Amino acid sequence: MPPTLASLVHHSALKLTVRAGRNRLDTPVRWVHASELADPVPYMEGGELLLITALKLDVEDADAMRRYVKRLVGAGVAGLGFAVGVHHDRVPEALAAAAADEGLPLLEVPRRTPFLAISKAVSAAIAADQYRAVTAGFAAQRELTKQALNDGPEGLLAALASQVDGWTALYDASGAVVATAPEWAGRRAARLVADVERLRERPAPASAVVGGDPAGDADGADGGDRVELHSLGTGRRARGALAVGTAAAPGTAGRYAVHSAIALLTLTTERSRSLYAAEQRIGAAVLRMLLAGQSDHARGVAGDLYGGLLDAPYRMLLAEAASASAGRARAGGAAGSVAGSGAGADGTGTPAGTAAAVALAGAGGDLVGGLVEVAEFAAARSGEAVLVVPDGERVVILAADGGAVVAACTRYAETVGIARSGSEAGTDEDELVVGVSAPAGPVAAGAAYKQAEQALSVARRRGRVLVEHEDVATGSVVPLLADDAVRAFADGLLRALHEHDATGRGDLVASLRAWLSRHGQWDAAAADLGVHRHTLRYRMRRVEEILGRSLDDPDVRMELWLALKATAAVSATAGE
Repeated sequence: MPPTLASLVHHSALKLTVRAGRNRLDTPVRWVHASELADPVPYMEGGELLLITALKLDVEDADAMRRYVKRLVGAGVAGLGFAVGVHHDRVPEALAAAAADEGLPLLEVPRRTPFLAISKAVSAAIAADQYRAVTAGFAAQRELTKQALNDGPEGLLAALASQVDGWTALYDASGAVVATAPEWAGRRAARLVADVERLRERPAPASAVVGGDPAGDADGADGGDRVELHSLGTGRRARGALAVGTAAAPGTAGRYAVHSAIALLTLTTERSRSLYAAEQRIGAAVLRMLLAGQSDHARGVAGDLYGGLLDAPYRMLLAEAASASAGRARAGGAAGSVAGSGAGADGTGTPAGTAAAVALAGAGGDLVGGLVEVAEFAAARSGEAVLVVPDGERVVILAADGGAVVAACTRYAETVGIARSGSEAGTDEDELVVGVSAPAGPVAAGAAYKQAEQALSVARRRGRVLVEHEDVATGSVVPLLADDAVRAFADGLLRALHEHDATGRGDLVASLRAWLSRHGQWDAAAADLGVHRHTLRYRMRRVEEILGRSLDDPDVRMELWLALKATAAVSATAGE
């Protein structure tokens, strides 16, 4: 504790005597200042013990003394020390009365006690208090470090709460509460999620002081405490936040403890770039081997880092920005690039994003990076293994089927989709498309990659954020015929038949559709059309003559049927 007037009075070498304000001797003394000015207030900051000899004061004028003391009290002066035996043999009664009326502590300083001795005593006490605070701060730092090493973030939070005599909470990058200490602080921490969101929008490192809920918890606990919020991380975006709730602002020792906790939590949440680069190189190598059909080698390279991921069914997610070139070769482009790459696209191994669930407005349009952050943080919180391999504009993610990572990525895609549907200013550059494979094992990595590519292509064509391969496999191929290229092919293939029918010389298109739908059965197709089967045979010969293609060729039949379905889909859409 800093020195107080009481500690000075009890200082055996100073021999100070209390003449007024005895009930306020517990007032802390920030400094000692000697001044003979009639008005020293402009030079005071508050908390000082003012020492005077009354050289220029009319100490016998009661009104003057009342005005003098009142100004000192208004300036926050801690106390007044009056030296006797210099200009006055005793403390003037007018000064003592004025101090008593205002409640200002008045100390009599004997002649044999120089002002310098009082200044030295206060200075020594302040230095000793600061030394104790620094020592306590270093001790707190050692304790926090030990708890962080032994029990992780939870142990660190408990130790910090004890150090500051309050409560603490840890949030992840999405603003979700990860842990609190003590446990009852969970409700208070949950009420600060909006404040954490606002803090996350500021460049890291950032901090803020917010008030608690004066209404308190539902169980009647006081919630009106002072809460400090600190961002965690060294990158552009925070990887989490620390909340520290106390009754008052922490002292020097508490401040040391808070800053130590911030540093330690940052170390636990922010991996070094070199470590991230090494993990990415291993992940790229594992994926390369899986795609090459070398599952045994992949398992050996994966080791403890990714080995568990290969022991159970996984899903492969393929994500990219909607603005990525749709014309590149899907089957070989990304797979070939992954097979020939090591770490990230820039070779630095820098994470695509340093926060996990980024608010869409604060993500800077990097929704692919946001997906990576979501996957990594979901893996960290659930203890699951996840393999993330950046590949140019694409990202490949391997995650356990039915696990937290796949669920978190799905929720993220749903959030992006909702935001996209509600935005009028969205552009391709800030959109996201994700394809998800069916559950697969290590030996089926190549097939899973193709499935994810197919789902990604369908997601882009349908304007959806995420499509799972099961949705493609269980659906109909007919919606895929809505592609402009397919419609153009159908129009070109059937144009000659439509032009023939337009002259009124027969209904070749309808006849062809009926014949194909009946698998070439003449009697059944003729009955559907209401014509003689010889008439239908004549029409099919005309179709062959006009198209210059044989209907006995199954490929020709397939192409004609798909062309008819494509034009039928266009007609149905136009009719709606």
